[in-house]
Amino acid sequence: MTPERARALWIALEPLHGVTYFTPQARAAHEEVGLRGFWRGYVAMRAAPLGAAGLGLVTAAFFNFAPRFLARSVPSVWEMASPAAALRAREAGAVAALETHLPGARDGLGGVLPVLRRVLADVPWTGALGAANAALEMPEDPLAALWHAATVLREHRGDGHVAVLTAEGIGGLEAHVLRDAEDGSRAMITASRGWTEAEWARAADGLTARGLLGDGLTEAGAKLRGHVERRTDELAAIPYRGVTDDEFALLDSVLTPLARALVPAAVPVPNPVGVPAP
Repeated sequence: MTPERARALWIALEPLHGVTYFTPQARAAHEEVGLRGFWRGYVAMRAAPLGAAGLGLVTAAFFNFAPRFLARSVPSVWEMASPAAALRAREAGAVAALETHLPGARDGLGGVLPVLRRVLADVPWTGALGAANAALEMPEDPLAALWHAATVLREHRGDGHVAVLTAEGIGGLEAHVLRDAEDGSRAMITASRGWTEAEWARAADGLTARGLLGDGLTEAGAKLRGHVERRTDELAAIPYRGVTDDEFALLDSVLTPLARALVPAAVPVPNPVGVPAP
C-alpha cells in the first residue's frame, strides 16, 4: 500500500464521514437529542468517542480551533446530551443522510466490508480521536458499518497529520495560515475556527520570520507543506499494509463512485474540514 493509494482511499472515504456534519439529516438527529445549533452538534458528535471530555482534551484533539471558540460548547454540551446519546445521534443522522443520497448502496457493500473490518483491526491506537473511534464496536448494518469505517480511518489520518505538524513546530493556526497562502481559505477558516485577525497576523509574522511565508508560500514553505502531506499519507497507509492489489481495486471501484455522488450534493466543496472533491 503506497502513500498515493492511501490518499486515494482517504479522498473516497472522507465524504462518507462528512455527511455527519453537513446534511439536514445529521442536524435533525443531533437536535433531537438536545444538541441545538450546528456547532454544538459538531463538537459533541465528534468529541463523543472521548467521553465527557473537557475543553483541554477537545482542543488538543481537534487541534486547529481557537480554545475560546470550543469553550462555547465544551463542557456545556454534555449537560444537553450525554456522549452515548451523541454517539447514537451521529450514527443515526449519518445513516439517514447516506440512505437519502446513496439509495441502494447497501447492496454493493458485501465485498468491501470484510476488507475494511480487517483494515480497522490494524489501526494503531496512537492518536486520541482515531483510537477512541476504533474502540467503538462496528455496527451490523452495512451502511452504518461503512460510515463507521470511514470515521475511524479519517480520524486516524487526522491524528497522524497533527503529529507531523507538531513535529515540525506548526500549530493549528499556523497550519491554517500556510493553507491559506496556497488556496485562499482564510475567510472560511476564520469564520469556522474562531481565530481573531490579530492572532492570524501574529501567526503569519512568525511563519514569515521562519522563512516559510512571504508573498505567498516561499520555497521552504511549499517544501514543508509537501513534506507534511506526504508524511501524513505515509502514516495513514499503515492500516492498509495487508490490502492486496485486488482488494485496493475493489475498494476504489466501490467507494469512489459513492464519494462522487456525495460531493457536492451532500458535502460542499470547499469546506472547513478539508473534504476534497473525489
